[in-house]
Amino acid sequence: MPAPRISFEFFPPKSLEASFRLWETVRMLAPLGPEFVSVTYGAGGTTRTLTHEAVTTIGREFGLNVAAHLTCVNATRAETLAIAESYAQAGVREIVALRGDPPKGEGRFTPHPEGFADSVELIQALAATGDFTLRVGAYPERHPEAADDRADVRWLKRKFQAGADSAITQFFFEAETFLRFRDACVAEGIAAEKVIPGIIPIENWKGIRRFALATGASVPAWLDDAFAKAERDGREDLLATALCTEMCDRLVGEGVEHLHFYTLNRPHLTRDVCHAVGVSTRVELENVA
Repeated sequence: MPAPRISFEFFPPKSLEASFRLWETVRMLAPLGPEFVSVTYGAGGTTRTLTHEAVTTIGREFGLNVAAHLTCVNATRAETLAIAESYAQAGVREIVALRGDPPKGEGRFTPHPEGFADSVELIQALAATGDFTLRVGAYPERHPEAADDRADVRWLKRKFQAGADSAITQFFFEAETFLRFRDACVAEGIAAEKVIPGIIPIENWKGIRRFALATGASVPAWLDDAFAKAERDGREDLLATALCTEMCDRLVGEGVEHLHFYTLNRPHLTRDVCHAVGVSTRVELENVA
């Protein structure tokens, strides 16, 4: 069975210490040969400038194919498209197009009076430029704003109809969660290979658990028990690596060809899982040749 294609998500640094961590993360993971790497926006577009700087630097210094996150939040259509144009001029050819989270303290997304109303409008406008490969978000579990369990799949189909090339899912903790979602997408007419599972290696269970509950991802009770026992034995990293590897193996065994890792700018578990599922570094490949 061939090794899966991979990609990574990073977030832009907000301090000198965070900068060092980002660059160390990129240096450690770049040799794995990702198909692309993405750089996030903060909630409410708060890291817009930092994102642009990180995207252009990673592309220039490491030669990676970088996808910039772009959202609709707190910006006019003209401002958003100007940011996209600046990416195109810098040689960036991929965008992760998202509606975006509302600014901190605001419960729901409210479009800018002169901005895009939602992600579909943003995707349509970006697709019309012809400048980018467009990746979008997908929710294998019901989005908090979804009307029913099928609404997320129908909305994802609209994103593809608007011009999206592939979708990256929110993270999940059990392979079956993604596989059920993929089946629902196929039933709606979405090609299975266009839906990429988002994988989050668990560096810190308590932190990831809070994040999961905030984003609507379900938390299996067995994970709480497993990490409680692992913490007592000092084996959290060993457990996290084993669980993530097992889930990735299951996904690849079910025909998944591409895994997208949310690194949280902490590369060690991601690297170890990639190696465990058969992804070799460029150096190893060169030595074999």
